[in-house]
Amino acid sequence: MAKYNETDNTTINLVSNGTDIVGDIKSNGDIRIDGSLKGNLSTKGKVVIGPTGRINGEVLCKSSEVSGVIEGKITVNQLLNLKASSKIQGDIFTSKLSIEPGAVFSGNCKMSDIESDGGTANPKEKEPEKTGK
Repeated sequence: MAKYNETDNTTINLVSNGTDIVGDIKSNGDIRIDGSLKGNLSTKGKVVIGPTGRINGEVLCKSSEVSGVIEGKITVNQLLNLKASSKIQGDIFTSKLSIEPGAVFSGNCKMSDIESDGGTANPKEKEPEKTGK
């Protein structure tokens, strides 16, 4: 039976090498970044960041393969695959994580089953406990 509430988008959006975007990107389909983005990226599909790709902002997606650079938080509902050439400076929130030798990330990593948490892609941080003195 077909799902009527989701559009079937098989087209890949491409930001090619030499292209610089300043602003946010929101998409329902897959996207590949080989250029640079200064802004947030939100998609219901897969994000591929090529070796020349660079994002300065937050990334929110279903799955991701990173070979380039991300400076900011990345939240992935399913699998985040960090290739050997990848560099991430920021926090990682994902359900599953694959890291090749040579990949570099500086920040916190929280793995949880994001999809079973009601599909929220923004995990809630635990508030510090208050001590009553």
